[in-house]
Order: sequence, then structure tokens, then C-alpha cells
Amino acid sequence: MPYKEKEIEKKYFTIGEVAEMFNVATSLVRFWESEFDIISPKKNKKGNRQFTKEDIEDVKLIYHLVKERGFTLQGAKDFLKNDIHAARTKMDMVESLQKVRSFLVEIRQHL
Repeated sequence: MPYKEKEIEKKYFTIGEVAEMFNVATSLVRFWESEFDIISPKKNKKGNRQFTKEDIEDVKLIYHLVKERGFTLQGAKDFLKNDIHAARTKMDMVESLQKVRSFLVEIRQHL
């Protein structure tokens, strides 16, 4: 049985990569970092932000609230302050439902 290399999983992402994931400017990611306590990437010796997958999930939550659900910044802060776990659960549920919908639309197109 031939040896297969383990797929290398990236641990840290640059602010540019994170901004590209959400199709926003890096300045917006920096702004959200200053406005929301939950976004707190580590910085390397040069001061460059290093986002982990957990950090990206936090950015995704802010993106969901502000860009997709239309919350104001203060509204998003209040929503997160009340129950951040519920906010994450609701976002995960919406994502799951969107995937199911996409799957069903794809099936319908093939019928």
C-alpha cells in the first residue's frame, strides 16, 4: 500500500485571506476587530494578524449579523452580549438550511 501524505492543514490565515473569504476589504476586518471583542487574532513579531479557524468563525458570525441579517453594529453587539452561543447556533442552523435548500434545488434541476 503506497504511502499517502497527510493533507497539511493551514493553522493561520492573514487578514488579506480572511477579507477575501468574505469578499470585504481588509480595513473592514480591522474595523470589526476594533469594534467586537470576540475578534482577537494573535499578532506575530512583525505585528501581522494571524487568524485561526476559530477567529474566522467569529468574523463569520459578525459578517452574518451585519451583512446578511442587516444588524447595526450596536445591534450586533447587543445581540452577541445577550447570548453569543445562541447567536452561533442560529447562524449554524441558517447555514445548514441553506445547504439543504441548495441541495434540493440541485436535485430539482436534475429531474
